[in-house]
Amino acid sequence: MRQRDASLPLRLLLTCLPLGGLLIAVLVAGLIVGSSSLALDQVLPVLLGRETCDPTILAIVWKLRLPRTLLAALAGGALSLSGLVFQTLVRNPLADPYILGVSGGAGLGAVGGVLLGLPFLLGAGPLAFAGAMAAFTLTVVLSLREGRVSVTSLVLSGVMVNAFCSAAIMFFLSVARDHTLHATLVWLMGDTSSATLNSLTVLAPCVVAGTGVVFVLSQPMNLLLLGDEAAANLGVRVRQVRALLVVAAALMTSTVVSQTGLLGFVGLVCPHILRLICGHDQRVLVPGSLLFGACFLVSCDLLARLLSHEGAMPVGVLTAMLGAPIFLYLLRRSGA
Repeated sequence: MRQRDASLPLRLLLTCLPLGGLLIAVLVAGLIVGSSSLALDQVLPVLLGRETCDPTILAIVWKLRLPRTLLAALAGGALSLSGLVFQTLVRNPLADPYILGVSGGAGLGAVGGVLLGLPFLLGAGPLAFAGAMAAFTLTVVLSLREGRVSVTSLVLSGVMVNAFCSAAIMFFLSVARDHTLHATLVWLMGDTSSATLNSLTVLAPCVVAGTGVVFVLSQPMNLLLLGDEAAANLGVRVRQVRALLVVAAALMTSTVVSQTGLLGFVGLVCPHILRLICGHDQRVLVPGSLLFGACFLVSCDLLARLLSHEGAMPVGVLTAMLGAPIFLYLLRRSGA
């Protein structure tokens, strides 16, 4: 055990340094690539705040590409880290951040806002977050048994809450007005094109706080993989640790969904890939999942811009198209 602990800084360096470099590269590409391609020497003066910059380039970078790219990075990192948490808690690599009904509740909140007559971009974020947290709370309440929450009942309750919310969304969409239908469907598919600096101020604090909680609890997460009884015997306060991890992951997921819509497979595939590469030590997987998820979603967002006219393709379409076959391959490779 001492030898493993001594090697931890080296393993963190070997994991985070390449992923950090890759993230910087895709972030820079996110500022350059688009319907109007820019050169690096055009972007750098804008980021450095030089007054001689072209106003058009200034608007493209600060109002469009920088918020969109940073939102994709934060959302991808948060979903990947949340997926890691839920996979650890239920000890199942098939778990994902939407397992507790968060996605269905967020979608129902956003669609409900449209039917209430609120402007879509004004009502989607706050009402989606409220719907996500309401669905999460309902899932926890339904899973309570004699004052305790079991993992099995939590997962089953989340599946049922998600199913109900999805049915309600389909019903409401069937009666929605035509001019609101397209924007709602795009949001439900997962989209980062409407990102603003306000989106970042909402999402960044939640991601930072959630990441901090998960990072501090990464060693207890290692012990939870041994089972609750074994973890308790090794000094882990199992109920408190589980509660903190669930709340942190649900808060990050809810906030992401409220800002981007439903981005499938990010939290399912990214931790799975990283686990195959880096092993099962949560102390390495936590920062690694954050960086890898950010790289994955920014890359998908770049590809969505290149494949569609004026970046109109929702990035959630690509995460599903890429994530599903990757996950099937990983399942076959692991023999699951």
